[in-house]
Amino acid sequence: MAKISFDKWIIIFTVVSAALLQTIDTSIVNVTLTQMMGNLGASLEDISWVVTGYAAANVVMITLSGWLSAKLGRKNYFTASIILFTVASIFCGTSTSVEQLIIFRVIQGIGGGGLMSTAQSILMQTFPREDAGTATAIFGMGVIIGPTIGPTLGGYITDHLSWNWVFFINIPVGIIATFLSLIYIKDDHETAKVGKMDWFALALLIATIASLQIVLEKGQTDDWFNSHFITMLTVTAVLSGIIFVWRQLTVEHPLLNLGLLKHYTYAIGSFFGFAQGFGLYASAFIVPVFCQNLLGYTAQQTGILLLPGSIATAIAMPLVGRIMKSGKVSPVFLSALGLGLFIVFVWMLSGMTLSTGEHDFFIPLLIRGTGMGLLFVPITTITLYDLKNSDMAQGSAFTNMLRQLGGSVGIAVITTYISIRSVFHINRLSDDVTIYSQASNERIHAGVRLFMSKGDNYSMAHIKALAAMKGALVKQAMVLTYNDVFLLVGLFFVICLPLLLLFIRKRKQSSGEKIEIEMHFAE
Repeated sequence: MAKISFDKWIIIFTVVSAALLQTIDTSIVNVTLTQMMGNLGASLEDISWVVTGYAAANVVMITLSGWLSAKLGRKNYFTASIILFTVASIFCGTSTSVEQLIIFRVIQGIGGGGLMSTAQSILMQTFPREDAGTATAIFGMGVIIGPTIGPTLGGYITDHLSWNWVFFINIPVGIIATFLSLIYIKDDHETAKVGKMDWFALALLIATIASLQIVLEKGQTDDWFNSHFITMLTVTAVLSGIIFVWRQLTVEHPLLNLGLLKHYTYAIGSFFGFAQGFGLYASAFIVPVFCQNLLGYTAQQTGILLLPGSIATAIAMPLVGRIMKSGKVSPVFLSALGLGLFIVFVWMLSGMTLSTGEHDFFIPLLIRGTGMGLLFVPITTITLYDLKNSDMAQGSAFTNMLRQLGGSVGIAVITTYISIRSVFHINRLSDDVTIYSQASNERIHAGVRLFMSKGDNYSMAHIKALAAMKGALVKQAMVLTYNDVFLLVGLFFVICLPLLLLFIRKRKQSSGEKIEIEMHFAE
């Protein structure tokens, strides 16, 4: 790899800082929701819109990023997104009601959605094509590490300061990134042609993404299609989505260029982008929930637990970029190795118990962190490699949108599965807890003696002993459920593994010039 100039290092710092703002803020708020509820006098249902509103606005803007970047200019759009995100952070931190906070979080999501895809396209166009793996590795560090740092940082702020500071910490980074963007980011002379804003298509896009995001966020809470609200939003998402796709395929200058899917590797890579989001977000979601709900870890302890895995990712990604630059190892092989490490990770944690300690997570999370670097960099690089510079903004916007939607779908599927599977395990374990079971009677009598020794009469001690046994049964059922979830995610990765061969297929169908490119990536 050629030596990176000072100006390029500044661009790297600027775009990665902006990407980190968005990815950290996606997860940092989750650990402060309880404190927000108390300070703002909000219910759980009200405060959940702080997360849902941000996510919905974020996905809509990610989808629009390619069009807006071409229309306004890459530099202008990127800088404006940073400014909007930073200003919205100020208003979020000074909100005095949950209604104000939700409104400003939506505005923050609009700014944040413009950061991620534009940052990726800037990096991909700043580096020459032979260094595409390096650019992807640098971008991936911001994408992958941010959500892991978020809970740690949010937990520390919650314990030592107040919820307002999860927004105020964005301000200095946003100001620095704004000035550096104005000075060092350059507009790309080769941009895609776009027409006027298609307001009908925009309305369809908002209806599709917002409805789908709310369904995925609220479906489990509202018992899915037993709720008229969820059913109505699902129908809205499907119908508006179909009409939006038809509109984009028939107009001359679409908001979202679906014609890019004619590129074979881009189409396959887009599918893997969704699959990545599904599997990676789901696996990342399980560990913190298990640690906090069943092992009693605080948010800060959980964040520290996840930190070594993030460091492993940070080390793996540049190494993978360098390996890809050498051309000696196929990106398809690297991706397969990454998926293999994820399978090992979920298998190692599929036998967790209530006595599982921090040391039991260390090696599996290191394996997961390494696998993430091996998987993210090659697939993202292959996906965008064949696109023209003018199509890079649209291409990265679409893949980022699919990855985020895949994550939302993955988490929704996992939470639903946990709800259903936990009932199964509770019923199965309850079959062994009867008045005819000697072990059950002995445990109840031991509990009665314990509570009576603390001053309770026999009746109260018996009630507490039964409650304690029920609590232990539910906990054990949840442990078995989470183990099943890990196996389910592992099965998903096993299914994805042979599908990587689809990347190699194009080499046999391409022209001579393309064959050389594909040999570099697939041989």
